[in-house]
Amino acid sequence: MSEVKDITSRDVDFAKWYTDVVKKAGLVDYSSVKGSMIICPYGYAIWEEMQKQLDQKFKETGHENVQMPMFIPESLLNVEKEHVEGFAPEVAWVTYGGSEKLDERLCVRPTSEVLFCDYYKKIIKSYRDLPKLYNQWCTIVRWEKTTRPFLRSREILWQEGHTMHATEEEAINEALKMLHIYEDFQRNVLAIPVLVGKKTEKEKFAGAVASYSLEAMMYDGVALQNGTSHYFGQGFAKAFGIQYLDQDNKLKTPYQTSWGVTTRMIGALIMVHGDDRGLVLPPRIAPTKVVVIPIGDDEKVREATKKIASQLKDADITYLIDESNKTPGFKFAEAEVKGYPIRIEIGKRDLENNEITLVRRDILEKMKYPLENAVKEIPTLLENMQTDMYEKALTRRNSMIYEANTWEEFSDIAKNKPGFIKANWCGDEACENKVKDEFSMKSRCLIDDEEIDTPCVVCGKKAQYRLYFGKQY
Repeated sequence: MSEVKDITSRDVDFAKWYTDVVKKAGLVDYSSVKGSMIICPYGYAIWEEMQKQLDQKFKETGHENVQMPMFIPESLLNVEKEHVEGFAPEVAWVTYGGSEKLDERLCVRPTSEVLFCDYYKKIIKSYRDLPKLYNQWCTIVRWEKTTRPFLRSREILWQEGHTMHATEEEAINEALKMLHIYEDFQRNVLAIPVLVGKKTEKEKFAGAVASYSLEAMMYDGVALQNGTSHYFGQGFAKAFGIQYLDQDNKLKTPYQTSWGVTTRMIGALIMVHGDDRGLVLPPRIAPTKVVVIPIGDDEKVREATKKIASQLKDADITYLIDESNKTPGFKFAEAEVKGYPIRIEIGKRDLENNEITLVRRDILEKMKYPLENAVKEIPTLLENMQTDMYEKALTRRNSMIYEANTWEEFSDIAKNKPGFIKANWCGDEACENKVKDEFSMKSRCLIDDEEIDTPCVVCGKKAQYRLYFGKQY
């Protein structure tokens, strides 16, 4: 059971626990490139599941995949000033090509708005060319000072959608539609409850008219921004001179959106669902849903293992068989570290009673089933596990959302209780800054469906908004 013993308890040292889990589960390894991680096969398999399921949703809603260059000329990056100012501290520059100094510096893309706009200027000429619904799966580079696997890395795997529309209404609807596709995926596939809402002016994306985010709460009460969607209006389009001839024979400027999620979602999976034994993967995202562990060198065990494997294959349930020469206890611990949703134990003693043992990873309960019917039970077990994991995460999150009506209440909660704080806010950035300076908490997103019945929690003036505050990764 050494694999388990090597994992620090999450209640003792959450940061160390997280690092232990990503290493012991074989998700990532450290590289010789400072600030960049190696995503190992198992970690990448989880990302491939995310890609596959999201990509299907994107294509169902009319989006096409493209690939833009990795490099951005400095003059192109500078076209939209607000945008470049927002990214300037994190930009990596290429100044040499081989042994020759470049005439113009090239930025390694931190995001691709300007590349898409440069291309859209060439291909959007008529109303018939709209909407343009593009997405790309790629890497970006942001020169982070402090890095942590999946959460913050200098090289990031992600997807970024970039669309152009004829009307403001259509573009806003697009930004919100993609936001809710992310929301549905995170709740119903990743089993992660998320708060969804608009960012404040201070926290919105550089160059955006409006930014919307999905805010997940980790086990330790800290927020993880788990996806964003942005409405850009006509700002980029005007800066790049993108125009099209409309049906009324007049030149018009289109409206733009962008939206994206990253491998940060894997970090969220770990920190929302993991326990002191390792990963706990929701069945709908687990690359391997069942691990089969034969116990002992016995012909009847081997025959039963083949039978179970055949039934799993016929049922289209992904599985693997651990036929290594490790002890059963070590195999069980390894399966728990990796978070496989269902473990099947096939031993000689059980087979004498025509039974096998199934174990759900989230509750670690051993259940005996007749050999003939065991695989038929697995789809129900997986669905129950998926539902239970979401409800457990939701209950924990809700237990760590507090409400403050005065600065004294806010201060007491911020100092003593991890989690999010709901509060009223006047809209003045100075009040946001005060919360950040005193408690290292930022506004997460605005709440638009609750009554504003008390003053601003910071300054006591008339409140204009209701929002969540929280510390962030």
